[in-house]
Amino acid sequence: MDQQIATLQKWIDESQNIVFFGGAGVSTESGIPDFRSVDGLYNQSYAYPPETILSASFFAQHPEEFYRFYREKMLIQGAKPNPAHLKLAELERAGKLKAVVTQNIDGLHQAAGSKVVYELHGSTLRNYCVRCKKKYSIDYLFQTTGVPRCSEPHCKGIVRPDVVLYEEGLDPDVISGAVAAIRKADMLIIGGTSLVVYPAAGLVNYYSGKKLVLINKSRTSMDSSADLAINAPIGQVFSQITVG
Repeated sequence: MDQQIATLQKWIDESQNIVFFGGAGVSTESGIPDFRSVDGLYNQSYAYPPETILSASFFAQHPEEFYRFYREKMLIQGAKPNPAHLKLAELERAGKLKAVVTQNIDGLHQAAGSKVVYELHGSTLRNYCVRCKKKYSIDYLFQTTGVPRCSEPHCKGIVRPDVVLYEEGLDPDVISGAVAAIRKADMLIIGGTSLVVYPAAGLVNYYSGKKLVLINKSRTSMDSSADLAINAPIGQVFSQITVG
């Protein structure tokens, strides 16, 4: 892997418009479980499959069960940015990285210091009342039990997380910003994703450059299409990169 790291370092040194596209594997080294690995949420047992619980129709019909799962499995307290998040923020401060496009909803890129972050699937840190649209922080969910309700006395609507549930479309403004960034990139680094979740995974097709890097613990269907594929934990890889 030494030669692969050397190539990655050389390409980063040469590039001035890098975009990073990441998935759940970026945050597993911060203690946040992914979805599709052997130990991921999709391989654990619940009364309903996670895909069903995290759907818009299930949220509307069974908000109590939704929030029982959501609080237990989706709200992670105390998670800290790992070397991958920190290195990406450092690359942005150096003027090399122009944007992070993430499928994650944990806010760890911003916690590490990244400023330009396109959150394709929203964020658990933001919540809002479905009736009056009043905004709530993640702390409100930790302070309440059962189905959280709006604190406005004449509202009492359900407070829901500002995340994209199954059966819902992605935010068009986030999509357009991510696509524009990827189109302009002179280097695209894809990390910690199996590239099976669409439409998010389809965004990488907008990249037309010659430095497509794929970093993931396991092989993906896109490895053969990448200019450089590294099968290793992304935090381990980025910890070996220096920013000049």
